[in-house]
Amino acid sequence: MKKDSVMTGASPPAEPIVRIRGLRKSFGNHVVLNGIDFDVLPSQVVVVIGPSGSGKSTFLRCCNGLEQPEGGTVEICGRTLVQDGRMLPDHDLNALREEVGMVFQSFNLFANKTILENVTLAPIKVRHMDKKAAEDLAMDLLSRVGVASQASKMPSQLSGGQQQRVAIARALANEPKVLLLDEPLSALDLKLRKDMQNELKKIQQAIGITFIFVTHDQEEALSMSDTVVVMDKGEIQQIGSPIDIYNEPKNAFVADFIGESNILDGTMIEDYLVEVAGQRFKSLDS
Repeated sequence: MKKDSVMTGASPPAEPIVRIRGLRKSFGNHVVLNGIDFDVLPSQVVVVIGPSGSGKSTFLRCCNGLEQPEGGTVEICGRTLVQDGRMLPDHDLNALREEVGMVFQSFNLFANKTILENVTLAPIKVRHMDKKAAEDLAMDLLSRVGVASQASKMPSQLSGGQQQRVAIARALANEPKVLLLDEPLSALDLKLRKDMQNELKKIQQAIGITFIFVTHDQEEALSMSDTVVVMDKGEIQQIGSPIDIYNEPKNAFVADFIGESNILDGTMIEDYLVEVAGQRFKSLDS
């Protein structure tokens, strides 16, 4: 890579905006994260997928300081959040959260504030934007997620799906460099889910924000992501592009979990030759 870059005059690869090394977390005797390692580049959409209990939501919470890991290192936006299992002090953690937003499965809207007030809170309080500019930004985001007409209402007057869309707009309003999303579309019906997938991708591309998106929905993972991280039992099974994950699964779990696959027991006799049920067949892979 270095040689090619020098010869062609290409710019050097971007530094990761998120760097995870050896992340470990247990609840009692149950190991939830068992040495997680991976990098996220700026402006990427990385989708973390796996079955219930695979550790994907716990991983996301460790990236935002909401869970205390037992080991490993987490670096986000040039700041070290966790070093050898030790978390940043509170004042540093608060500074980091100005650059890292999160959308939860639960909506966490302020019940005593209107929808518009919920979305303008961070721009006014954190970014010190004047009220008019904050309201313009909020209305644009609410329009993008399809709930601008609900701006004057209270959260209790909205459906669960509408509240989740407001939660997404509120997280985007702070213009974080990294947005962590924990199954943010799970409360939506199928059509609205598809619409929001497309809208989130458009917003992400327009703003250039980095998304780390947790889901259990295979189609959502493949359609939204630049990179897919497949997890099971607290470990990463494969990292790759959607095409690589779908066409070249690294093991039987990934093949079975992503897409529709026929899995046959066999033996790799040599490169490009397999034996299945006593018969030998040419293989496309070494």
